[in-house]
Amino acid sequence: MTMSGVEQSGTFALGDRQVRRLGFGAMQLSGPNVFGPPKDRAAALAVLREAVASGVNHIDTSDYYGPHVTNQLIHEALHPYPNDLVIVTKVGAQRGKDGSVLEASSPNELISAVHDNLRNLAVDALDVVNLRNMFGVDERATNAIEAGLTALADLQRQGLVRHIGLSSVTAQQLAAGRRICQIVCVQNKYNLAYRADDALVDVLANDGIAYVPFFPLGGGFAQLQSSTLSDVAQRLRATPAQVAIAWLLRRAPNILLIAGTSSVVHLRENVTAATLRLPDDVLAALNELR
Repeated sequence: MTMSGVEQSGTFALGDRQVRRLGFGAMQLSGPNVFGPPKDRAAALAVLREAVASGVNHIDTSDYYGPHVTNQLIHEALHPYPNDLVIVTKVGAQRGKDGSVLEASSPNELISAVHDNLRNLAVDALDVVNLRNMFGVDERATNAIEAGLTALADLQRQGLVRHIGLSSVTAQQLAAGRRICQIVCVQNKYNLAYRADDALVDVLANDGIAYVPFFPLGGGFAQLQSSTLSDVAQRLRATPAQVAIAWLLRRAPNILLIAGTSSVVHLRENVTAATLRLPDDVLAALNELR
């Protein structure tokens, strides 16, 4: 039997679960700028069902996407959830009435956010909760991370959270966080053209910790643009996005991909990317991109 693209992507540990390295990010299923309901609810539900049918068993979401929209879509499309499905959510932010993204990382806000995720996903415990750093490299960040992880670790002891991760953190902030509790994944911006975390990816791989790049196909919602990438894609009879995904899968064994889309057609293209093989000369050319 031929393996699907998702199955060919391989697996890596996410806490105490093994997940396929090609997952799905649900953020784009909500409305424009990740705010409000989707334009086509039926299409959003279809994408989620297609992702799981293709073999995806790692979905990334957050209750502040929408807000509440993506979690409610996941519940409607997939509940009761497959036994092997790992749903990863994120806390530390909230949405303003104008769609702005606001810091919400006090212990009480984090506790409330965890309960929002539990309710909208209709689960008794969250598989993984990522704490998002909203303070960048400001000195407030370390204090907020330590206080936030202390609150999440307490929820973990209560059985409401199984595993904890960090998002948008530096190596130094991660080190501070690991003194508070076990960290099973780091979710930072990283892609073929944005490589600031090269060293961190390798450190985490050695430690058996998953690295989950957000914006794997570019910065913000813009697609990666490069003549080298386009030339490689043409040579391999693939799309630039497929080449970018294939490069990330080749980059390190601990990279878990959560490329998102609101289109079943684009989802199938992303899944096919896991079957793409990059010759050594192509890999060398792509590695030179920054």
